[in-house]
Amino acid sequence: MTDTDPTIALLRRRRSVPPMTMTGPGPTADEMDTILSLAARVPDHGKLAPWRFIVFEGEGRARAGEAIAGVFAADNPDAPAKRIELEKGRLGHAPTVVAVVSRAAPHVKIPEWEQLMSAGAASMNLIVAANALGFATAWLTEWYSYDARVAAALGLQPHEKLAGFVHIGRPTVAVEDRVRPVLADVVSRF
Repeated sequence: MTDTDPTIALLRRRRSVPPMTMTGPGPTADEMDTILSLAARVPDHGKLAPWRFIVFEGEGRARAGEAIAGVFAADNPDAPAKRIELEKGRLGHAPTVVAVVSRAAPHVKIPEWEQLMSAGAASMNLIVAANALGFATAWLTEWYSYDARVAAALGLQPHEKLAGFVHIGRPTVAVEDRVRPVLADVVSRF
């Protein structure tokens, strides 16, 4: 296979784009349906769907930002206003942000580890599907992905965890590829 194969070419040029360099328009409703349905086509031992998606668009991004900033301000009462504004804008750069929520839980047959990997696979499929439609993406976590108060404010159940936030938009700048691992350093044969 060479770069003339469209799938190989897509995977070879895939890279994260900083959300602050993204612009709109974001995906249409039909494009989001395509992206999310492809994100859901992942290995899923036991057909548990141990993940779900929360889509943030328009004012939803600002409401989520208020929740994030509120938790930050509660923990940092002396934080300057500029920092509170930064926290409010966490989901405001890209026109669309999708939270991938892991619903991994104890199961009689399916290890939680496999369920967690399925959420990671859903995140990556989401990214590849959005890239295939011409969008730029970035999969980020940051501190608020691990805060139970933010999770509750975003509607997560106590057993759910944020696998991350996938920011989706249009690139405004070219992004250089980063150094990738040398295969000899990460591959062994048995």
